[in-house]
Amino acid sequence: QVQLVESGGGLVQPGGSLRLSCAASGFTFSAYGMSWYRQAPGKERELVATISNLGRRSNYADSVKGRFTISRDNAKNTVYLQMNSLKPEDKGVYYCSRGYQGQPHDYWGQGTQVTVSS
Repeated sequence: QVQLVESGGGLVQPGGSLRLSCAASGFTFSAYGMSWYRQAPGKERELVATISNLGRRSNYADSVKGRFTISRDNAKNTVYLQMNSLKPEDKGVYYCSRGYQGQPHDYWGQGTQVTVSS
């Protein structure tokens, strides 16, 4: 069975950093692109970052370019999201999903909460 488990969320001050992890199991991890989404209460879920199956290509939402970095370690079946220079607008629940941009996202993790506040 496919499982995606996010971790690493928490409370951070503006300008701080967090590193999210998504541990994947139940499928051939290196065959799939992966993505990070986020969602705040009352708002639509939005794509934050996406990475190809071998990690050779990646893309970001304009709002996070230059601050966030998506990466993956296929030997560990894990995808990461390094978040630097965090802003209050970055708060929300961050979800890991299976699939590259433009592809079906058929599996999702439960999410990890990120709060940016003074």
